[in-house]
Amino acid sequence: MTIPRSGKPTLASLSAADRSAFVAALGGVFEHSAWIAEGAWTARPFASVDALHRAMAAVLERAAEEQKLALIRAHPELAGKEAAAGTMTAESVGEQASAGLDRCSPDELRALRSGNRAYREKFGFPFVMAVKGRSRSEILASLAARVENARQVEFARCLEEVVKIARLRLAALLESS
Repeated sequence: MTIPRSGKPTLASLSAADRSAFVAALGGVFEHSAWIAEGAWTARPFASVDALHRAMAAVLERAAEEQKLALIRAHPELAGKEAAAGTMTAESVGEQASAGLDRCSPDELRALRSGNRAYREKFGFPFVMAVKGRSRSEILASLAARVENARQVEFARCLEEVVKIARLRLAALLESS
């Protein structure tokens, strides 16, 4: 694959890429789950970013429940221990910062961490939300509301949010190239 001068891949370069280059370029679109990019490679060429996103989402949809759960669990908690330890991916850092989660007041931080803990204890996976463009108050309200749901509802909702996050990541990677 030839990367354009901008340093970002294009749809054309991705469509022409061998599997390893394709996965190297898109392996982080779904958090720590390069297997999704690998599975989408066979759907090349892509006419649009939306077509690429649909191909990747289809790989996730066909995955076993255990793979889906592992993908959800690969996501960091919002303003959680990964943020405090500095171990989040660059994409997650940027997304959480865009929502102001790196600037929480002490009360907001306590509420998020308490909510994260309650959510994880109830469901066995972290609260996942596409936070780009959302306010801290929206995120806290969503966390408080969603912890009341049934596990299967939240499992499906987290997967929906993961797919939204992936679309935002693809836009950042490709649409401005």
